[in-house]
Amino acid sequence: MSQQYLAGMGGSVRRLVQAVAGPSGPAACQTASCGPTVDIPALNALALRSLGFLFDANEGLFCRCATTVDVGFLRTKTSRRHTIIALLGLYRLAESGVAQPFDLASIRDAVLAETNWVRGVGDLGVLTWFTAEFVPDRLRNLLNEFDFDRALATCVDGHQARTRWLAWFLAGIAHARLASPPALPDLSDVALATYRLLQDSQGESGVFGHYTCPGFLRQAFGCRFGTFSDQIHSIYALTAFARAFQIEEPLASALCCANSMCALQGEMGQWWFLYDKQACRVVNRYPVCSLHQGGTAPVGLLALGEATGQSFHEPIYRGLSWMTGANELGKDLRSLERGLVGDSIQPKSRTANYWEAVLSFFGVSSKPQADALRVRYAARPDHFGWSLYAFGSRGLPKAGVSPNV
Repeated sequence: MSQQYLAGMGGSVRRLVQAVAGPSGPAACQTASCGPTVDIPALNALALRSLGFLFDANEGLFCRCATTVDVGFLRTKTSRRHTIIALLGLYRLAESGVAQPFDLASIRDAVLAETNWVRGVGDLGVLTWFTAEFVPDRLRNLLNEFDFDRALATCVDGHQARTRWLAWFLAGIAHARLASPPALPDLSDVALATYRLLQDSQGESGVFGHYTCPGFLRQAFGCRFGTFSDQIHSIYALTAFARAFQIEEPLASALCCANSMCALQGEMGQWWFLYDKQACRVVNRYPVCSLHQGGTAPVGLLALGEATGQSFHEPIYRGLSWMTGANELGKDLRSLERGLVGDSIQPKSRTANYWEAVLSFFGVSSKPQADALRVRYAARPDHFGWSLYAFGSRGLPKAGVSPNV
């Protein structure tokens, strides 16, 4: 039944673009206005150098995060999920022919050596995504090890329909189908079920809530409001799903969300933190995360642009320029001497976000002034992994991996 449904979801991509985006969709980036401020190969070099700080050679994995302290950096424990995202980017960079300081095969083997860290459909999705793209010969074993058909019911993030994790799960299934190894189990039913859960989470505005599950408080908050991560990962997953199953209906949902995000993007290119799907507005602006500005937003929007022909170059470059100094603090978040990028700009006081959310319900716009904001200096491998996944094919500067920008 699902295969018949999927086969019938046809139409014209160009008609979808025109109907959903209209004539006012984001135009292609003019290099005179935004391109020269961002040296993407240099950002790739900085990402590679940053990953060096985050690598634990003893375990052969990347740590979850590194924060600045008086004596240098404090690294947290390693994470296989974050390592996989870093590998997604590193493998993409390797495809450009760049020599790297990492032994990707040994890191890959360390990640795949055990799967007991997989706690839900989100973990399973990103593991499947990586395996399908870069080690497809192991994909059949992975699909036989896990019960994909029952994952939505048995995993907490699945039956609560947490949007970002559903998106990763759908993206993983899509990449598995695209890999097409021999005797691959049919994943059409679970793909369609995951797609429908994402549809249930999306409002008429195109904005996704954080999850869809029973319960009064969860309905009132989590189902109405969604983070930027919920939006951009859903955009990518819907695009990958449309490509893998050769259907076009999901592109309409992806375009609707992408155009809402671009319309709500800050004047300086900020991808804000929290959105109201009913009112299609920003609820909390901060923190604005470098992870989104230079990582996940380019991944999702470039994939959607390739699938539909609509250009998102301008909002992507504005987001990148925000990291390099065109932001509310006028600070370049790149720490070139340390080879890291500031994690985010956020309020100095935690109560600022609370009051912004409260005031937004009364239609009052209140955002922190510059003197109430600060840069959080930390580094995460998923930020640099997504950045390289988006831009790694463009390689590095000829001088090597040390950025000079």
